[in-house]
Amino acid sequence: MAGEHDEGMSEERPAAVPKGRRVTGRLVVGVAVGALFVGGAGLGLALENAGATTPAPKTISCSSKTPQLTVQGVGQASATPDVLTAVIQFNAIAPSAAAALSQDDVKVNGAVLALTTGGVAKKDIQTTGLTLQTQYAYPKGVPTITGYQVSNTVTALLRDMSTAGAAIDAVVGATGNAAQINSLAFSFSNPGAVEDRARAVAVHQAVSHARAMAQAAGRRLGPVCSLTDTTPTQNLQNQNDGFQASAGLSTAAPSVPLESGTQSESDQVTMVYALEATR
Repeated sequence: MAGEHDEGMSEERPAAVPKGRRVTGRLVVGVAVGALFVGGAGLGLALENAGATTPAPKTISCSSKTPQLTVQGVGQASATPDVLTAVIQFNAIAPSAAAALSQDDVKVNGAVLALTTGGVAKKDIQTTGLTLQTQYAYPKGVPTITGYQVSNTVTALLRDMSTAGAAIDAVVGATGNAAQINSLAFSFSNPGAVEDRARAVAVHQAVSHARAMAQAAGRRLGPVCSLTDTTPTQNLQNQNDGFQASAGLSTAAPSVPLESGTQSESDQVTMVYALEATR
């Protein structure tokens, strides 16, 4: 009975975990902890590297210690002039000063009327000179007054090339031998537009020269330290000084042929670059 009781009362006990299994469990934990340690160390190194700043590239400045390159460029641009400046002188001689001035007034007023009738604006007609001189003769070496001469200079801006010749012809027809055309000069009503085109060409040429020179010297162009317009002052081109009007021209004659052609504007610039060594 006792045996039966013992057999009936027996319970299943959990099997003991083999020692090898425990050791294996500790090894697994140890390996995991080691991996975590190694991973943490790698993460810390990665974070440390991520926090490190990369040195910024050296900036090339225009200081006095930086090598520099100075170049020049010249540019030219052409266009058709649209303004003609005519300088016309009128002369009158009379026995008295008053008579000479009166004759001059008649001639100049006739010229102004011819210009305005030909389409020249009154604001574009200006008196630019007036002189009254005594005329002398020297019989037997004795100075003797023979009369008075008045010279009156008028400058007119003719802005319509299609009628400029007819306007000049009308002036000569209205004043006859009293008129003398001192000069004709073509120009632009807006010279800045042509000059800016010439400046742009000059700058492009300077840049091209700088690149070629820097490459030949084994350097690289840095920033532009200065850019200066060094164009010298120029006189008007295409001037016809001393043009003399022929006597006896009338408004019935064909108008004076005037060809404006083309006129050029030039510009010169100076550029200074900083230079950096090639890497």
